[in-house]
Parts: sequence; structure tokens; C-alpha cells
Amino acid sequence: MDKKNFKEPNITINKVYTKTGDSGKTGLVGGQRVSKDDIRIEAYGEVDELNALIGGCKHKIKLKVDKCEELELLSNILHRIQHELFNLGTTLATLPEDLNEKMPCILDEDIKRLEVEMDQFNNDLPTLHSFVLPGGSSINIWLHQARTVCRKAERRCVTLSKKSNLDKNVIRYLNRLSDALFVFSRWANCIQNFEENIWSPNYSDK
Repeated sequence: MDKKNFKEPNITINKVYTKTGDSGKTGLVGGQRVSKDDIRIEAYGEVDELNALIGGCKHKIKLKVDKCEELELLSNILHRIQHELFNLGTTLATLPEDLNEKMPCILDEDIKRLEVEMDQFNNDLPTLHSFVLPGGSSINIWLHQARTVCRKAERRCVTLSKKSNLDKNVIRYLNRLSDALFVFSRWANCIQNFEENIWSPNYSDK
């Protein structure tokens, strides 16, 4: 399926509050009303939080790109990922019986592209012999925050998959994205010449 075949949004947002959620329920894409603490709502809520954090990562990169032009490449990738996460959220906000081929979703090619980008960014990084601690640069820290929320979203989607049929690419994409964010965080430090914080179980500052 070609992404260009996805149906464009057909919505108008001219008033933010509707009061329809005052009873603790919200609407799915198919029109069904469900509780706001439904696992499906939690799942795409986590994806929404992840998208916001990635927006924060892009902003941090924008502040540094004048000093390190290579960061522009990562900013462009993160911008695309934000669109992909909205596509993924559309799948989560729709019951399986209401999905159709024109609706935005995650494709195999999206996952493959992430894998290729990860390999490219990882090629010039030093081999790890321990885990790394977030830090070194603000971009690194923001990317690690996004990675942890990505894992949280993945866990919510795994729970949802036990209660409802779920497109296999949802969990695959989130799993791959969390790995990509880890690689991007390391690359961001490396390209800016910041030293990595390597975990030492016997570390002491005394």
C-alpha cells in the first residue's frame, strides 16, 4: 500500500471544548463512546505523550543546529516520526472492525526505514561494553526521555493486544522506535563531542 493512498483528515476544529467528555467518556474514530481510562485510550494517550516529547527533542536540536549542522538530519527524521506516530494513534483509536485500507497506519516500510536509519547512525559509534546513563547533552537527555515513554506506550499496547486484535505493526514499530531513540541519543552526544556516561556498578565519587 502506498502512503499517498491514505485518506486525508476530514475534520474541522473551531471549538476546543465540547463538554461531551464531562461524564468521563470519550469517542473513538468509529463513534463508539468508551471510558477515558479504557486501555485503548491509555495506549494512544501514551503515544500522544511520546509525540509531544519528540517535539521537545526537535526544539532542543533547533537550538543547537547552528553549532552542529549534522543535527538537522536527525531533526528531519524526528519530524517524520511525529507523523508516523499520529498514523499509529489512528489505528489505536479505531476498533478493529472499523479499520480500512484507506486509514493511516504503520506500514512495513516505516519499520524498515527506521532499521536502516539506526544502522547508519550506529555505524560510527563506539562499541558499548556496558549500559549508558542519560546525560552529556540536553538533546541526549530529551531523547532518553522519549525512549522511556516509547517503552511505556509499547507496554500499554501489549496489554491492549491481549484484549483486542491489534495490527502487528503497532508493537513492532514502537519496539523499533525505542531502539532508534537510544541510538539517536548516543549519536547526538557523539556528533557534539560530548562524552558518554557509562554505567559502572562499582562507581563511587569518594
